[in-house]
Amino acid sequence: MLRTSITPGQRDILLSVPQEYVGKKIEVLMYAIEEIVEELPRKVTMADFWGKLSDESAQKIHDNVKQMRSEWEQDI
Repeated sequence: MLRTSITPGQRDILLSVPQEYVGKKIEVLMYAIEEIVEELPRKVTMADFWGKLSDESAQKIHDNVKQMRSEWEQDI
């Protein structure tokens, strides 16, 4: 696979195909990089895990988190 970025100085571009690609179907894409809009990953919440854990496991995690939060509130 070949991948490269160029900044054309004119409308025409000469494209040379490597020998191993001759006779094969290839795909050529052209787009301006600044046109790509990348989505930010959405924030994952505990609701995303609903139904993934057993009730027992979920309760253990909940109790653990509750304990850790209570420890944060203590003066050191």
